[in-house]
Amino acid sequence: MPRPVRKSAPPTKPLLKPPVRVGTLDSVALIGQLRHLHEQAEDQNVAKMPADEELFGALLYLEANAGALKNQEARRTSAITRVKLWEYLREQADVHQAAAVEDSRAANVEWAALAEPLAVNTPSAAYNKAKRLRAATLTDPERGDRPVRRTPEAVLEAERQAVVRAAAERRAQNEAARRHALLAPVAQRLLEHRVGLDDDDEVTFWLDQIAAVLPNCQTPTQFVSLETYVLAVVRELRKVERTTARPAATTVDAQLAYAAADRLVTR
Repeated sequence: MPRPVRKSAPPTKPLLKPPVRVGTLDSVALIGQLRHLHEQAEDQNVAKMPADEELFGALLYLEANAGALKNQEARRTSAITRVKLWEYLREQADVHQAAAVEDSRAANVEWAALAEPLAVNTPSAAYNKAKRLRAATLTDPERGDRPVRRTPEAVLEAERQAVVRAAAERRAQNEAARRHALLAPVAQRLLEHRVGLDDDDEVTFWLDQIAAVLPNCQTPTQFVSLETYVLAVVRELRKVERTTARPAATTVDAQLAYAAADRLVTR
């Protein structure tokens, strides 16, 4: 009976079991804890141990002087923590080496010139390794911001998706700015003629919100807030008209301001 052919996953498909990463940790504090273990063990050389901020040098010292820890539990704690810190250092090295490669490319360095620094033999191998390094700086939002698979194809797909998301965000920001250019004058007119609008408490509250945000309305979040407040004013004015059977605006200018806001927010 022929053996079934095992299908390999597409190179752009994220791993079903994404690699677990150490991620962010306080390496200075951890080195400080290991220093304390050596001090408690009366390590005669601990004064020569590099500063807590010097992670690489401190790890080398702890490795060379592991025998100074006589207590088994202390040796166990130190060894496990060193394993974690080396893994953390490896992850950080990938991120910073990827940044150095990007800076090199921005300075017009050819892939052939990067082969030797990346410890590979060909320009194409340098390119592929650089893409694998780039995976350390990327995440996959569709999978809970898990790390991107370390293949050139997966990295290229992740970068393409990032470009698409950035373009969509720019379009949304541009649309928000366009809406704001229309909305700001309408909001200003509501404030200028608020004495002619119904003085219901809810109307007053939302007009006060407009007055607070309008003078310094510059960010997309503030644009959205302003539109929300104008919509709320229109909604409350409509409610006044339904419940009292009388106009919500008592002057011509207030009527025009209300009508302009109504038209804009119901587009």
